[in-house]
Parts: sequence; structure tokens; C-alpha cells
Amino acid sequence: MKRSILKNKYFLYLTEFFAGMSVMAVELGASRLLAPYFSSSQIVWTIIIGTIMIAMALGNVWGGRSADKNPDPDRLYRRLLFAAVWIAFIPLVGTYVIAGISVVLAVFIQKQFLVWAAFAACMALFVFPLLLLGTVTPSLAKYTMDNLEDNGRTVGTLNALNTIGSIIGTFTPTFLTIPAFGTSVTFLIFAGILLALGLVYFLSGTNKKKVLCGVSAGVFAVSCLAAPQVRLAFWQNGVLFEGESIYNYLQVRETDRSVILSTNVMAGVQSIKMKAGGLTGLYYDYALAAPLMTGADPAQPLDLLILGMGTGTYASQCRTYFPQITAEGVEIDEKITGLAYDYFDLPDDIPVSTYDGRAFLAASDKQYDVIMVDAYQDITIPFQMSSVEFFELVRGHLKEDGVLVVNMNMYSEENNSINDYLADTIASVFPHVWTADVPNTTNCELFAGLNPACADNLARAAGGLQDRSLAEMMGKVSAALTPYQPGGRLLTDDKAPVEMLGMKAIDEIIGGELAYYRDIFEREGLGGLIQSMAA
Repeated sequence: MKRSILKNKYFLYLTEFFAGMSVMAVELGASRLLAPYFSSSQIVWTIIIGTIMIAMALGNVWGGRSADKNPDPDRLYRRLLFAAVWIAFIPLVGTYVIAGISVVLAVFIQKQFLVWAAFAACMALFVFPLLLLGTVTPSLAKYTMDNLEDNGRTVGTLNALNTIGSIIGTFTPTFLTIPAFGTSVTFLIFAGILLALGLVYFLSGTNKKKVLCGVSAGVFAVSCLAAPQVRLAFWQNGVLFEGESIYNYLQVRETDRSVILSTNVMAGVQSIKMKAGGLTGLYYDYALAAPLMTGADPAQPLDLLILGMGTGTYASQCRTYFPQITAEGVEIDEKITGLAYDYFDLPDDIPVSTYDGRAFLAASDKQYDVIMVDAYQDITIPFQMSSVEFFELVRGHLKEDGVLVVNMNMYSEENNSINDYLADTIASVFPHVWTADVPNTTNCELFAGLNPACADNLARAAGGLQDRSLAEMMGKVSAALTPYQPGGRLLTDDKAPVEMLGMKAIDEIIGGELAYYRDIFEREGLGGLIQSMAA
């Protein structure tokens, strides 16, 4: 027997609307929850979307069969309560589940770790609640159908409301709840909506199911209190800031020597400030060779453009060692620029445009002495900034003796790596290309220009530097410079499989770092592995 609240169809229509909204909100929340572990690449998005589609399809089948077998709306709204509680628990336990899955699979899987780990995490966290939400449409079609004459209109209305809810559920997390409140609160908001639907339904009739409603509300309340205290990157110490923007998960952490920005990665350095000043010990030091490679007189003004400004590490370094440089940056994430001023002491007179790097170049006529491309974050390489067409645009914005410096951050010893493709692509546009590996990192700095004397310019300039530490570093860079011999592997706007190439490099990096533990597992089994990791 239907409850009084179902005598008209408006409550059922609201259920359909909010169910569609919640599915998309959970999908977008899933991408942000996974980003610190697996990045936010197209591969991860594909896994998230595919997993959710599997769950929804299974839910559609189950919901339809369940409604035919026992057309009792209580069953549907119980499922909504279960889905609400599960979604509310995701921000509380999700980071630990993902970290545990990642550790286990990293030991046992040598190829396509990113795919398998992200898929396993999605299956563990998101399949169950989305399967339950997948039962909503077929169940409501059963409950709202009065006769066969208007069944097409009824199903069409339900689908339209689900679609409208999905649209709102797409824009609301991206532009409102995630930037304003974060991923955890976003999950809780939409879990609360589903919980409210279930509570209103069950508390509207004579059989109120007070125990079920009370337990569901209690669990939700516990998660609301505890979940916001859980950090996404809980393994990091010294965290000064953790938040989210439209584009990125953002974390600023402090060590004894430095302040570090990490974005969308489990561990990494996207920007750094050395508390004592001086060189960073990272790839930024190698990139300081670019102004010297122009051959310009030390007193001659130079114009520097940084695509992928981050918090301005390179701009600040150039300002320190080359006062004649006028720097400006392009950074698509405005929140990162805010962090640059709050935590990294970016000078106020260095302008930063909130723009996509390629779009900025397309809209500008200015030419520069040095252009740095530092927009590659592990596997999250924007394909539009890796193609022949992009580097042709860069070349058009360089002066005659200008130098391009690109930070390539996924070193690989295998042939046909992502760095090989990037270097070949750049070499198809610039006649003179040099590379220099950064020791003890996965970074490689690439320098390109139209002037064949760039390397000689650096060697001459290094010997005349007054700053001893900089002179020593530039000597190292000069010695490490290797003329690049291209192999014809090109990335274009039409074909740039940067995600797949990046995944191969990630597999190699993880394989090398975990080879020790794999050897222990093969020799001593699981017990020996656990003992060695606990030691």
C-alpha cells in the first residue's frame, strides 16, 4: 500500500531529480578523491566514468526486476538510505581505502598500475551506492505508471528530470561546493539530500520505521562531524594548507628547509620556496641556464614568460640571480596564484595571468627572450601544450636569440617514452635542442632555440658569474648538456596519446622503486613482506 506522500507524483519526481543530481556529484567527487593518488588524467576519468556506468547498468536491471517482483516503494527508499549512509562514509574512510589498495597493488602489479589501482578503488568505494541509485528510475517508472496510455509520457518525464538533475549535479560541485567547501563536504551535502528523501518518505506514514531512520541519521551525523577532519593526503606532515580549486587538489607543506606545493599527486614538488634562499637543489636550478644561453649582456634587459607559473619558484629564482629580467607568468588555477602570495613570497610586481598557456600565446603578440613551459604534472600532461602546433606557437613568441626551456618530469630508460615524444616534437620545430638530466630525480630539462651558439653561450657565461654557487651549478648544467638527436616521434593536436605514454613511465618508476619489496615477496612470501615493511 502506498504511503500518503505518494498519492501525487511530485515526491516521486523529486526523488528522480535528486537521484540524478547525486550520481553526477558523486562522480565528480570521485575524481577529486582519487587525484592525490592517481592524478586527474583522462585515464582516471575514463575509469571513473566506466565504473559508474557499470554500476548504473546493474542497478537498472536489479531495480526493474525488483519492482516487478515486489512493487513496494519501501524497498526503494531503504536503498536510498543505504546509499546516503555509504556516500557519507566515503570522505571518512575513502582516503585510507585508496591508500591501502594502492600499497597492495603496487607490490603485486608491475604493468598498468594506474589503471588497476584506480579501478579497484572505484569498485570498492563507488559501485555499491551508485548501483543502489541505479535502481531509482526503473522503480519509479513502476510506481508512477497509472495506465498504459500515458506510460511514454511518464517515462519521458522521469528521464527528463533525471537528466536535469544530472546537469545541475555536474555544475554545482565543480563551480560551487568543491571550490567553496571541499570534496568531503560535497559528498556529505548530496548524501544529506538522499537521506532527507528517505526520512521524509518513512516518517510520513503510520509505519515510521523509526529505528532505520534514527540509525541512518545518527551515522550521517557522525560522518559530518568526523569526515572534515580527515586530510586527503593524511600521510604528509607539516601541512600548512590543504584545499581544492576548480582544477586541482592543493597542498602546501613545510619542512625544516622549505615550503612545498603539491597538486593532484600522491607525493611531489610542483613549487618550492627555500627558507634560507639560494638554489633549490631541483630542476629549477638547471632551468636557470636558459637566460645565459641567450648570449645577452648581463646588463641587458630580458623578458621571461612562464607557462605553468605555479607559485612562482622559477620567477623568484630568476629575479634573485638575474635582476635585469622582467618576468610574467600564466597560471590557469587562480587559487594557486593566491597561494603564491600567501606562502611563497611571490613579488607583487610579477604579473600572473589566469589563463590557459596556449590560449594566452594565441591572444598575445609579445615576444620574449626566455619562455619556460612547466605545465606538466606527472601523467597530467595537457595534450594541447605538448603538440607540434603548440611549440610552433611558442617559437613565434621567441626573439631571434630566445631560448625555450621545458621541464620534462617523467624520466624513462625505455625507448619511445613520453620524454622521447616531447623532445622529438620540439626538435621538429626548433633546429637546436639540448637536454640535461637532473640527478636523483625523474626530471629532464630540455633547452631549444634558433641559435646554434646557445650551449657555447652558457659555457662562457658560467665562467664569469660572481655568485659562486650559481657559477658551480651552471658549470654542471653546461657539462650535462647533450645535443638531442630526434627520432621523428611527433605529438600533434590530432594525435597526442600523452596519458598512455605517461602511464608507461609511471609503471617504470613504480617498478623500480618497489623492486626490492617484490623480491622479498617472491623469496619469503606475504609473511616476509609484511615483516620487512614493518621493520
